[in-house]
Amino acid sequence: MASLSYDLTLAGLSVGGAAALTGIGLIVTYRATGVLNFAHGAIAMVCAYVLRQLTAEWHWPLPLAAALTLLVVAPGIGLLLDRAVFRPLAVLGGDPAQTLVASLGVFVLLVGGAALMWGPGARDDAPALLPATAWVPLGAALALAAAVGAVTRWTRFGGALRAVVDDRGLAVLHGVDADRVAAAGWAFGSFTAGLTGVLLAPFVRLDPYGMPLLVMEVVAVAVAAGMRSLPVAVAVALGLGVAQSQLTRLHPGGPAEQLVQTAGANLFVIALLFAALVLPGIGSKDALPRTATARVPTPPGAWIVAAVLFLIPLGFAGTDLTTAVQVPALAVILLSLVIVTGRGGQISLGQAAYAGLGALFTALLAAGRFPGLPALTHLPALAVAVLLVAPLGLLTGWPAISRRGLALALATFAVGVGASRFVFTQPYATSGLTVDRPAGLAGDRAYYVLELALLAGALLVVTALRRGRTGRALAAMRDHEAGAAAAGVPVRALKLGAFVTGAALAALGGGMLAMGQRAFDSGAYDPVRGLLWFAAVVVLGSDSVLGALAAAALLVGLDAGARGGVAAAVVGVLAVLIGRFPGGPYEALRTATRRLHRPVRLTALGTAARDALRRAPQAPPREAVGHPRPVPRPPATPPRRPRPATASLGGPGGPGGPPPLTAHHLTLAYDGFTALRDVTLTVPRGRVTAIVGPNGAGKSTLFHCLAGTLRPDTGRVTLGARDITRLPAHARTRLGMARTFQQPALFPSLTIAENVRVGAEQNPGSVPRATPLALRLLDLTHLHTRPATGLPTGTLRRTELARALAGTPHTLLLDEPAAGLDDAEAAALATLLRALAADGMALLVVEHDLDLVADLADTVHVMAAGRVVASGPPHHVLETTTGAREAAPEAGHVE
Repeated sequence: MASLSYDLTLAGLSVGGAAALTGIGLIVTYRATGVLNFAHGAIAMVCAYVLRQLTAEWHWPLPLAAALTLLVVAPGIGLLLDRAVFRPLAVLGGDPAQTLVASLGVFVLLVGGAALMWGPGARDDAPALLPATAWVPLGAALALAAAVGAVTRWTRFGGALRAVVDDRGLAVLHGVDADRVAAAGWAFGSFTAGLTGVLLAPFVRLDPYGMPLLVMEVVAVAVAAGMRSLPVAVAVALGLGVAQSQLTRLHPGGPAEQLVQTAGANLFVIALLFAALVLPGIGSKDALPRTATARVPTPPGAWIVAAVLFLIPLGFAGTDLTTAVQVPALAVILLSLVIVTGRGGQISLGQAAYAGLGALFTALLAAGRFPGLPALTHLPALAVAVLLVAPLGLLTGWPAISRRGLALALATFAVGVGASRFVFTQPYATSGLTVDRPAGLAGDRAYYVLELALLAGALLVVTALRRGRTGRALAAMRDHEAGAAAAGVPVRALKLGAFVTGAALAALGGGMLAMGQRAFDSGAYDPVRGLLWFAAVVVLGSDSVLGALAAAALLVGLDAGARGGVAAAVVGVLAVLIGRFPGGPYEALRTATRRLHRPVRLTALGTAARDALRRAPQAPPREAVGHPRPVPRPPATPPRRPRPATASLGGPGGPGGPPPLTAHHLTLAYDGFTALRDVTLTVPRGRVTAIVGPNGAGKSTLFHCLAGTLRPDTGRVTLGARDITRLPAHARTRLGMARTFQQPALFPSLTIAENVRVGAEQNPGSVPRATPLALRLLDLTHLHTRPATGLPTGTLRRTELARALAGTPHTLLLDEPAAGLDDAEAAALATLLRALAADGMALLVVEHDLDLVADLADTVHVMAAGRVVASGPPHHVLETTTGAREAAPEAGHVE
């Protein structure tokens, strides 16, 4: 028994050592570059194939082949990725959304390239680099961790690395070569990936799809270490490896034995689920590329062309449409990503899980094997499967409420891996399953017609969700989540709804795919497929319905008409280039067309003729023959200025006006600072209340507590007699509060009119025709069709204010509304705000411009060090600002 425990422990240390190598490489790359390298497993696979090619095919000596693979090929891949993919992205701004998609693109490209070069089949003749002993991977992991720690702590390069990790921009200003640090990080990370691949290859079947996924499953060790601590990563990896090995000794018997065996074989997957769904997430920025301008209209005739292409298979002479029947089913699955990813802006790498569950549930229901439900015919089974899978969308929707960026990517990826390992590949769920087609539709042609009908229905659902009120709300959430909540959009509910709808559509497509193939194939829904589908939708236009249809045709057509892996390689290349063309190929084509356009230049003779025509007197227009009509002089046009506010759009006036917004003894501390100290103030109706003070005084913190984006540690916020301390921002907006932001929080993929309409649609108290009234009030009618991007600051601020007023608020909170405005624009803003207050609205203004405050406010509160130190009319209290400025250094910057 002791010998068995010892042997199992050694085996576990071997697995844990390999996992530790992966964790070390991921952490070093992330710390040096800020990129979570999703392609780490694919690099490991490529290096393992290269070593096998050199030794088994070309008969190189193993030492020479290993040296070339580990010291040249592996670091070379990292340096190539740095120079060709990720450094250009950093130069263009380092958008984490684009780096994430590019990383997935590299993964897909390497997997597809390996399938093309070496074939999709598994190989079991990979050479063993070192003796098969547990001490080899363990020793390699410990040696690498010690070497990285020594370099980081005691060398000049280590100091540069720590500086780049802490603040890349500041490090560059101090002379640190951040590009050199990033290149070294990529080279080292790829070296560890290559070492992992060549050490694992003799013990697992080498194939382009299995090994990358196997390596990426152990990303949990890096996430558990917070993507920072190498000792923690090594300890977690070794602990999981030993625990997984020891679990093989347990044989409880009965139904529990299958569960224990499954858990023991997939302990790293369980750790990945726990790390992604429970532990604090890494990365807080948005995860997806944002459309820079309003959506480009669909080219005329594009839908006709798409319809003709999808109908072409019906005209084939043969009856075998085995390939064609896959396209509509896959198109429905990809349409689910249009809702979740393209319109909702939420990353989802786990749609393959929901497609697989739809296929599995359809098969189980049709076979009468679904627990608690009777056997159903095929179409009812498909419908019930969709209803059963839809609520499971909460598995990814719920983490999306609090996670974004890399954390959400990992959470959705973990769900896909978990479904694959614990459901699709388990004999208890899938053994003996067959799927047939509905009665009367067994032939390919008849079944293809049914698929087209279901695809048409899915298109109608997706089109309806992309347009109208729901579509604008989704786009607002995608473009600026905080701004959407401030406009009244219920962000949490909308995220959950998007994921549930996406799960239902994916389940429908999965069931269609299984019936089309007449079998449940677990490989068709593995996590690598999910990554490929996600990348394909993103690169072909994630917010485009036609893009999803084109992606489905591309994926099926390329792999059917050529060697397997072509589709993955093509999608990978496009995804790698996503940083340069975030709008997709169509937007790239439009950009290239504009660049090729050259303005027409006149010759010298043409220029002289044009000037002569301009100097020639023009005959006056005639109303009738022989009767000249005098041309009236146009009246002088006064400069545009905001129209006075009216009670129809401002806050309700009269004695029964809005309840006052009041802060009662608010206290809030975070990051070691006390931002608010027993703050009490009231925002009365019909008056302008201003908050002034130096940086660090707590003004913005108080503003966020009132707006609902921060919750105080102690104290209450009330609206009249109602306690709203725990209400989120969108709920406060629907009670009649509105706010603006320091930086205009607009939705660039929507027009100005659509931005304003979001504010009107999400608030139940909005008056009829609120959108045109707000546009007219803020003098935006002539710009209403323009995208809300690339406009002057004054126009953007007016648009944001119009959106706030379109909801007919009774209380308006303005965070530095005059920032970026010239004197004329600031004066016009003051006139408008005074008019709104005169209509009965309660206004709170946080502003640094004391001249504007003195001219605008009825009551001024001066804050310093988190306290209100003076309150009263402007001319009595503004002199205390000087004292507040002197107190600022003691307060620290805590806003």
